[in-house]
Amino acid sequence: MDRSANTILVASRKPEGHVAACLVLATTRLDVNGLVRQRLGVRKASFASPEQTKALTGMEIGGVTVFGLPSEIPVWIDSRVLAPEWVIIGAGTRTAKIKLDPKQFSSIDGAEVVEDLALLPASA
Repeated sequence: MDRSANTILVASRKPEGHVAACLVLATTRLDVNGLVRQRLGVRKASFASPEQTKALTGMEIGGVTVFGLPSEIPVWIDSRVLAPEWVIIGAGTRTAKIKLDPKQFSSIDGAEVVEDLALLPASA
């Protein structure tokens, strides 16, 4: 689990229309109500619905990848994702995964590495 990373699409609720794709380790919890909401510049944000995720990315939850997203969706990568020698991420479909060196995320145009985008579990 400490080498698995999930791409989570976050959408604003107030005001609507702001989204971001966030890549975090499976062992952490995305800080939606803190840092993500703040970076989006909105009052309320939450995980995008399965329908919204599919409409915006063309991918289903459980298979969303940071590669090949529309250019208007910012990609934010929690800095902890870069620490392991390799990680496993979604491949754009729920039936496939990609094992890769996290350095490859630098090839994503406009992707930003963000400190503390995700929170460690309370027991850590």
